[in-house]
Parts: sequence; C-alpha cells; structure tokens
Amino acid sequence: MTRPIIVFDLDGTLIDTAPDLMDSLNYSLSAAALPHVDAPAFRRFVGNGGRVMIERAFAAQNKPLPIEEHERLLDLFLDSYTQGIPGKSRPYPGVLDAIARFENAGYLLAICTNKYEANSLALIEALGLSRHFAANCGQDTFPFRKPDPRHLLETIKRAGGDPAEALMVGDSQTDIDTAKAAGIPVAAVDFGYTDRHVREFDPSAVISHFDQLTLDLAHRLISAAK
Repeated sequence: MTRPIIVFDLDGTLIDTAPDLMDSLNYSLSAAALPHVDAPAFRRFVGNGGRVMIERAFAAQNKPLPIEEHERLLDLFLDSYTQGIPGKSRPYPGVLDAIARFENAGYLLAICTNKYEANSLALIEALGLSRHFAANCGQDTFPFRKPDPRHLLETIKRAGGDPAEALMVGDSQTDIDTAKAAGIPVAAVDFGYTDRHVREFDPSAVISHFDQLTLDLAHRLISAAK
C-alpha cells in the first residue's frame, strides 16, 4: 500500500523566513536607491521568489525596472540571502510536533516551494530538518513551477507518494490554485505571506496553528477528495 503524503510549501508555511527575505530585499533595493520595505508592507511583496518581490517593490514606487537592472538586483538579493542561511528563519510553532505526528503515523513528507532548490535544501539542512523530507523541490527542480500542478505532482512522485493519497499545506493563492489544479486537497495556514485572507481562495480547510493539522483532518480531506 502506498503511504499517504503531506506536501508543504516552505516560506510562510513551514518556516517563517520573512525577516531574512525582507533583509535581502532591502539590500537589493538599497543598491537601486529605493526606500526600504518595512515589516507591515512586506506582505505585499513576498511570494513567488526574489525576482517577483523586486518587481513588486519597483511597481509600488512606480519605478521602471529594466531587464539588466532586474538581473543585477536579483543577483544581489540571492547573494545576500544565500550567505545568511538560516539567519533568523525558524519553523513556525507546532511544526516540529506536526512532523513527528505524521511521521509516526507512516506519512511521507515533502516540500514543494518556489524558492530555488539549492536555497530550500540549504535552509532545511541548516535547521536540521532534512531527514524528515522524502523530497524537497524548488522552482528550478523541474521545467515548471507552482501554480503549474505538475510541480506538485512531480514532487509527490519524487517522494514516492501517490497523488490520490496526498494533502498540500500552503499559505497562498498560488499553493491553493496548484493543489486544486492537481486534484489534491489543500489546507491553508492563515498566518503566512499573503495580503488577503486565504479563506478567499477557497481551500479545503484553514488552520491557524499546526496543532490543528491533525491526523483526523488529513484523513478526512484526503478521503473526501477521492
């Protein structure tokens, strides 16, 4: 019998990476002589990787962003972020207990993120969590990325799981749209990186703490999707 699998988004779902992402974004914006982004405003920019964050920051200032400048600032962002791993990033409350809960119940665990694979691997390794995940797939692991459902489906395949026995856990419309397109139920955390409440995107369930990601909830959502 195929083991059930939980596939997690990374930033804003498993790990609170906002402090380090914001520092790296501001480092790149300084090089462009743009104002820094503060914590309350950061939610408008975060998500879908550093390239998109830089685009959104420039758009918020109504500033043009030539391709060459975009590439230069992205390199600065990535250099700053990579050199700082793990920095201030930490698992959200209840993550470690949830990992243990599902592992003890025989679930596979995987990560499907739009962070670059090398950075996702490095962060999970630096936090001492690598052994828990059967696959850790980033935006450059395959020739497609979320919200393309193949990103999720290929992550499940790489982990040795079955899409019919899978649950996605994420924090954004991108995660929810990806799971829906793949025909997989999705539990959305409401403490992640989005400026709209995840309930607006109609996930299968909403949780406010990882203590609410129970075996019973996972079983019910996976069963209901069959």
